[in-house]
Amino acid sequence: MKIISVVGARPQFVKLAPMARALSSRCRHSVVHTGQHYDPNMSDVFFDELGIPRPDHHLDVGSASHGAQTGRMLDQLERVFAAEHPGAVLVYGDTNSTLAAALAAVKMHIPVMHLEAGLRSFNRAMPEEHNRVMTDHASDLCLAPTELAMHNLANEGLASRSVLVGDVMTDVLFGVRDRVAGTTSPLALEFDGAPFTLATLHRPANTDDPARLEDILRGLQALDGPTLLLAHPRLRAKAAAAGIALDRPGIVTADPAGYPDLIRLLLAADSVVTDSGGLQKEAFLLRRPCVTVRSDTEWTETIDLGWNTLAGDHPAEIAARLANLPRTPTEEAPYGNGTTAARAAEAILSSLQEA
Repeated sequence: MKIISVVGARPQFVKLAPMARALSSRCRHSVVHTGQHYDPNMSDVFFDELGIPRPDHHLDVGSASHGAQTGRMLDQLERVFAAEHPGAVLVYGDTNSTLAAALAAVKMHIPVMHLEAGLRSFNRAMPEEHNRVMTDHASDLCLAPTELAMHNLANEGLASRSVLVGDVMTDVLFGVRDRVAGTTSPLALEFDGAPFTLATLHRPANTDDPARLEDILRGLQALDGPTLLLAHPRLRAKAAAAGIALDRPGIVTADPAGYPDLIRLLLAADSVVTDSGGLQKEAFLLRRPCVTVRSDTEWTETIDLGWNTLAGDHPAEIAARLANLPRTPTEEAPYGNGTTAARAAEAILSSLQEA
């Protein structure tokens, strides 16, 4: 049995690491990298740092509009699947790579397995929301990270093909946390032990409107203490085009960090400001208070348990919202205990044996 994993963006490389280990010992497993993230700091470095086998296929699609990018992936993935004859295709999360792989596979009658199924923000303005919903409905097996995700899938008539496995990002995070314990990121040394906020911004809703981007940056400047802004290539390009300075009093910028260094920074940081789905959850798992610069989140448990809050429509209020977070102590583990990859691999192989 051959299973192909299709990935293309930073969160998917992280999720791939434990799944590759769990699957490779039980079946033939290969990897297709669409090239959706084409900057080496956002892509290749993860394969080195997380010990992921190099992709068997690299499509190099690069950046484009949603339609053009998804179309390029769809065309090339069909060719790969036709040549490889996989028994199943495993897709991750909610990117254009996820949707393109699901569409290519389902039209070729290849079983589709969706890891991180059932997440919903219920914001139809987000491209990721459409990618999630359409992928779930195209999938033969929905691997859900939380009880709420299972509830969402049941509400959409997908309960019979859904399995609760936990969140594979928890596996990765806990493993890397233990590995980097006692070490310090060179970027954190700049703050000489003083409290700082770790920030990332990359979503078009925050980067493409110069007025909104300026409001967010001013919100970061209003925080107590400095902010380390890991500047995604998209953010740098949009800021430069609008004539907006990212480096300013209270804000230090750096390039995106590899995953182990990101976790070192997260452990060293006092708080987090982000529009990333992955980082807001990683902040929760490491109990760092977080302001999410969005009007919604698919990780509602982080808010319910008091470690995350939204500042989507009011970025100037980032400081006030962060100060008002209750930081409630909790032993709740809504995203699993670090054994998700093994459970997901078992569910995938069992599903294929029963088919």
